[in-house]
Amino acid sequence: MATVSHPVFARVYERLSVAMDRAGTAEFRRDLVAGLSGRVIEVGAGNGRMFSHYPPGVSEVVAVEPERRLRAAAERAAPTAPVPITVVDGLAESLPARAGEFDAAVVALVLCSVADQANALAEIGRTLRPGGELRFFEHVAADKPSRLHRIQRLVDATLWPKLFAGCHTNRDTVSAITAAGFVIEELRRFRFPAGSNSPSSPCVHGRATWPATPRQR
Repeated sequence: MATVSHPVFARVYERLSVAMDRAGTAEFRRDLVAGLSGRVIEVGAGNGRMFSHYPPGVSEVVAVEPERRLRAAAERAAPTAPVPITVVDGLAESLPARAGEFDAAVVALVLCSVADQANALAEIGRTLRPGGELRFFEHVAADKPSRLHRIQRLVDATLWPKLFAGCHTNRDTVSAITAAGFVIEELRRFRFPAGSNSPSSPCVHGRATWPATPRQR
């Protein structure tokens, strides 16, 4: 059992995620999983806001969520999804899955808050078959040097991670994905909300593949 509990954040996020989807993240979620097929592992499923967007080609989703309240919400959302979804407890750095058993992995607004990004990405790669896909939608570090990048460093060193359950705004997630052995196939950078200067506004949305090589396996 992961036994992760952030009750205040979880309550806020349940409401905030609905508002964010109405403001545009629902479209990003839908695009993120478009065209997927086979077995999928969703890492950090939260309260299950991704579930309704999975296409019919997906045969099963294993949704991993360590936070108790959010996992319970995901369990309530799973039966209404258009594809079979099993919600399980677990950490990104130690996924409850066998090596190579999934065709794709999905992360959405998750890699900002994992304790060890490199280990989490290594674990995701371990669970994918050769040629499997990683679909990612994350907020990331702003370009440097810039005022926003400096602000991100400041908030990450002070209150932001405490207020948002370990979230960090200044992570170079794209570099971490490639360092883990993935090959970026598609990448889009943008601000959400558009034009915002919030520390969490710089985002990436993309697709990477996990090739089978001795270095990765």
